[in-house]
Amino acid sequence: MDRQSFSDKLSLILLRRGMISPAALQEAQQTVQEQGQRLEEYLVAKQVVNETQMTLAIAEFLGLAPISLAHFIPDESLLKLVPRETIKRCLVIPLAKVGKVLTVALSDPFNVGTLDELQSTTGLKIVPVVSPEKEVKDVLQKFYEQTSPDLQQILENVAGDEEVEVSHEKQEEISLDEMLSQTESAPVIRIVNSIIVEALRRRASDIHMQPMEKTLRLRYRIDGDLYEVPSAPKNLQAAIVSRIKIMANMNIAERRVPQDGRFRVKALGKEVDVRVNLLPMIFGEKVAMRILDKASLAPSLAALELDKRAYEAFAYAISQPHGIILVTGPTGSGKTTTLYSALQDLNKMEVNIVTTEDPVEYQLAGINQVQVNEKVGLTFAGALRSILRQDPDIVMVGEIRDLETAAIAVKSALTGHLVLSTLHTNDAATSVTRLRDMGVEPFLLASCLVLGQAQRLYKKLCPACRKPAKLSLENLRMYNLDAKYFEGATLFTAAGCPKCLNIGYRGRGALMEVLPVDDAIRHLILKNASTGEIAKKAVENGMLTLRMVGLEKVKQGITTLEEVLSETGGD
Repeated sequence: MDRQSFSDKLSLILLRRGMISPAALQEAQQTVQEQGQRLEEYLVAKQVVNETQMTLAIAEFLGLAPISLAHFIPDESLLKLVPRETIKRCLVIPLAKVGKVLTVALSDPFNVGTLDELQSTTGLKIVPVVSPEKEVKDVLQKFYEQTSPDLQQILENVAGDEEVEVSHEKQEEISLDEMLSQTESAPVIRIVNSIIVEALRRRASDIHMQPMEKTLRLRYRIDGDLYEVPSAPKNLQAAIVSRIKIMANMNIAERRVPQDGRFRVKALGKEVDVRVNLLPMIFGEKVAMRILDKASLAPSLAALELDKRAYEAFAYAISQPHGIILVTGPTGSGKTTTLYSALQDLNKMEVNIVTTEDPVEYQLAGINQVQVNEKVGLTFAGALRSILRQDPDIVMVGEIRDLETAAIAVKSALTGHLVLSTLHTNDAATSVTRLRDMGVEPFLLASCLVLGQAQRLYKKLCPACRKPAKLSLENLRMYNLDAKYFEGATLFTAAGCPKCLNIGYRGRGALMEVLPVDDAIRHLILKNASTGEIAKKAVENGMLTLRMVGLEKVKQGITTLEEVLSETGGD
């Protein structure tokens, strides 16, 4: 069967199962035809169809049984039947053996050579079933790495090691040569490597190494919260910090001023950037490492799981030829990630996109990214002026901090550019009044503002261990909620299991309040209306506030009522 015939039949299956809308399918077919991609790869990459849905559709097309490996633990004796190199190259997992028949999960059922190779290798009859590629990779990664020593084991092995000994009281007397030799010692290298690998295993976004008087405190930030883990002994502190300095290309001899650096690591099948900051404290230098995993970025707006109206409003806004789109929220609420998702939708061959960021967190192929450097005078405003001479179609400004930057952004929007930026405000309506308070004239703001959006991150319940919960009457009274709103819905609470490291939550999502600037909102902006008036009109026009969006997530069983109220408590 040729590729076109397969795509047509797959499209019919996806439509019949309700996995995709006719409009989205037509757009995808047109894009893959222009770019020469495979339809199934494009739909999954852009998360128009999730991987599980695509696996079900392909399984139906091939007449094979689909299987989920979400909670599967492989049998070591079965894995020994197939060479490890074959398993990792072909992404297959032997599931069961009955007599001379071996059932195998395939991630790519179209690779006909895989079945022949497995049959000749094992001497058994192969019965294939289909599984999502990500689930196959996750199972293999966990199995092959569960026997590798974890951080705690390495620390126990070096606890009595006398190879490296650094006295805190005599720290200033250590020579640079001695420090370098200590830094390159095997225990220190193993410890630093293990700290980073353990962070990746735990899905941590940040690593904090905090020097205390008699201990070195190690914590990981997972889904927004810090969790303490066993750390190296205090006598290894200076050597560990020096090792990190060498990796991040910092000055190993300087311990009196803050330093910034960056390095890239490959581990657990990932390649991630690690951004490092060192801050001198009274008991030594504190290390903060931000883990930047490009694979965790949403590849498109559709992948952000917005409600239907918010997605349509945002998609319409980024399709405009000019104007300003503002994403707002507190530090760490995922504003830049949302803008990156929008940019990936906009990133096409015929469009020139330039960003100015402080700092550049993720390097995106095909996009021109400028890093602000205020030490040499390269500010947001200065960079933006130069960017406008680079013939851009779309400009992203990391943050509008002052009137100068705001004025240039407004001017850019009015002269035919689409400008995306962030602000630090609590809700979407305040983004309008904040620019006005900075000094932007209301008539200019009304002319160029296309959309304001506010967001918060919430923790998702672990689907493997969540358990039903009773509605808290105290929360209903405290936050003035109506119990009738939750009628017929099953609420859940966190429990904890090995899959989520006994936290009860796994991963985070975004609550988004999207305010399209229509004629009614423009009229209020021109009238210098208050934030409350703008928000009230937006809700009348159908806008869902952060609280409303969050309560819908609670009704769907995605998160807990307490988590949503915690994140939107002041709204």
